[in-house]
Amino acid sequence: MRSRLVGVVLIATLGGLAGCGGGGTGTAAMPSADAPPGAAGRITVSSPAFADGGTVPGRYTCGGADVSPPLAFSGVPARTAGLVLLVEDRDAPGGTFTHWLVRNMDPRTRSLPADANPPGATQGRNDFSKRGYSGPCPPPGTPHRYVFTVYAADRRLALKPNATAADVRSALSGHTLASGSLTARYGR
Repeated sequence: MRSRLVGVVLIATLGGLAGCGGGGTGTAAMPSADAPPGAAGRITVSSPAFADGGTVPGRYTCGGADVSPPLAFSGVPARTAGLVLLVEDRDAPGGTFTHWLVRNMDPRTRSLPADANPPGATQGRNDFSKRGYSGPCPPPGTPHRYVFTVYAADRRLALKPNATAADVRSALSGHTLASGSLTARYGR
């Protein structure tokens, strides 16, 4: 009876751990709810400026230099035709707010320096109505979550210059080889 109880406790514990997602590595064992259909592989996304679950340093926000943070990613599949990067505030008062949208990055890209302008890529218009990166700038109060997601696409995305994050996700549907995210917080 005791060995059966230990087995049930072990199974329950392992099942609970499996449902907890990544523990600070920038990835999770299962694709996120945001992953487009068909995203089977996992990309590890990290930054030397902050840890997954950490705080975005002021330099990379509207209160600082407002430059993009350095990023690194690994696990990009060999068949990747282009990389996509979305940076979004998941806690914005009006719903998800896009801070950076980059598509058709060179598939060999494995890192971006601070204040990046990825060569050959298209930087879309963010929700500040600017092209390129605009850093976290939440209203005073509770810190917001900022999610940096990299997608590996099996084709280059042919979209209009003013394409939104929703347009990009639609174009990625069925064409995503892998994805991964890094989440950080920032508050004022």
